[in-house]
Amino acid sequence: MSSVQRIVQTAPVPAWALRAYHDLHERDVNFEPIGWDAAVDDPAWQVDRDRTDLPAEAPGPPQPGGPFEVARGLLQSYEVADPALVRAVYDAAAPFDGRDMLLVGRFYGLRFPMGVRVGGVHDGPDELDGAPVHRFAWHYRTLEGHLERGQMDYEVVKFLEDGRVEFRIAAYSQRGQIGNPIVRAGFTLFGRSTQSRFYARALQRMRTLTADLATDDR
Repeated sequence: MSSVQRIVQTAPVPAWALRAYHDLHERDVNFEPIGWDAAVDDPAWQVDRDRTDLPAEAPGPPQPGGPFEVARGLLQSYEVADPALVRAVYDAAAPFDGRDMLLVGRFYGLRFPMGVRVGGVHDGPDELDGAPVHRFAWHYRTLEGHLERGQMDYEVVKFLEDGRVEFRIAAYSQRGQIGNPIVRAGFTLFGRSTQSRFYARALQRMRTLTADLATDDR
């Protein structure tokens, strides 16, 4: 943790959420991370992947103020998440790789604190399906007390040869240990549909905000 903090709320959260955020830092990841191939082959895990095209830009490296740069900023600040479903609390002064975030899930007037930890940060040249790209990627893993166990991966990719820009989400997850029987029953009934709605809204939100905020110098 940094000695100087700059606490960010992606949208207003209750006072208890700010207190809960400060309790995250002693918590461990609540599952044993596995590779994607293992998750796909194991029926105990729900595996999801989705993507969407963002506005394209000129071929070559990401352009200042262009779609890739805008989408990168939206993703790092977690503004990609629809605040009607999930709001986040984090310390913007802390290093991004290893940063803790408290996600506050919202469902029919109920609020659920869900701690996660950022990792796997990559920002630079790469290769995807044999094509040169610039890729900004990171994941978070669930912490003790989260309703779920698993990992969510996010990435923004620019294809350098033709200027295409994509936003991609991938996740493997399973239900965590939920002591409250009412919450456990609600998660069983509505958890999957809420998950799917989160993915769809994140993709749509990224498309809309990137188109609104990016400059086009093609």
